[in-house]
Amino acid sequence: MKLQSSSPLVHGKPVAISGAPLASPVTEEVAREQVATEQGSHLPWAVGGRSKEKLHNPASLDETAKKAVLVLNFVRPYRFYGESVVKACIENGTICIDICGEPQFLELIHAKYHEKAAEKGVYITGSSGFDSIPADLGVLYTRKQMNGLMVTEHENLQESPVQYAAQVMVGGITSVIKLMFAGLFFLFFVKFSIGRHLLIKFPWLFSFGYFSKQGPTQKQMDGSSFTMTFFGQGYSHGFCTEKNKPNIRICTQVKGPEAGYMTTPIAMVQAAMTLLNDTSDLPKGGGVFTPGAAFSRTKLTDKLNQQSIEFGVISSSEV
Repeated sequence: MKLQSSSPLVHGKPVAISGAPLASPVTEEVAREQVATEQGSHLPWAVGGRSKEKLHNPASLDETAKKAVLVLNFVRPYRFYGESVVKACIENGTICIDICGEPQFLELIHAKYHEKAAEKGVYITGSSGFDSIPADLGVLYTRKQMNGLMVTEHENLQESPVQYAAQVMVGGITSVIKLMFAGLFFLFFVKFSIGRHLLIKFPWLFSFGYFSKQGPTQKQMDGSSFTMTFFGQGYSHGFCTEKNKPNIRICTQVKGPEAGYMTTPIAMVQAAMTLLNDTSDLPKGGGVFTPGAAFSRTKLTDKLNQQSIEFGVISSSEV
């Protein structure tokens, strides 16, 4: 993986962007960050293409990690190509951030590398795109806006952990039937090699035009958005929690532009800038962290609010 730098190196190390296809929109987001902030000139960056051979070559990965202070990694699927990048970053003291949404990989990396990363003082943060910065920070924002104690805490923060359950809204019975039909159709095709081949070769045909190898058009992205709604409950200060039901309710919302090619680059780049610039607000030492654990004390929510990913309170009441 050969790095091509956009500007002279500062302290000998740039920020490295690795992989495809999201490397292009993330590179654009890094460039916008450079132009928009006074610190932009102090953020040299470099782009590395994905090479299957070099991803299995420790020497090549070590060379890349040594040249960078932080790596934004897109070498999906992570369960096949992600671990070697994480390992190289830890061994060379380089921060690594990715957009992985693969539970098996995330659990493996935490179990296998958390202590090693902590010993090196290196931060490894997964799921730092649409998965799962809006969800993690949305929970933290809801807890912060509640004037009381939300039900549960994080052990490292000496707070009760938040009890969290996710739900997905589907627009009516017609949408449910369409979703079930599409799921059964997909399940049938993936069972056979010819079916998998057809799905990969003609995604636009089997998704009724929703997906293509070229990705979404600018018009499709401009017409897309996301909204997450959070319903929290807890106890006001001084209220007995042992025998009483929660007496505070709050509703918050996180909303933003198209999830994959617009929100994900914004979230990832702002998370990377936070890891670089707000070290005093990060967990002590290094380690492998989820976005919620890594950024709970930082100003990342404020940064996202300035970048079209909005956090807000819809309602709050005390019973």
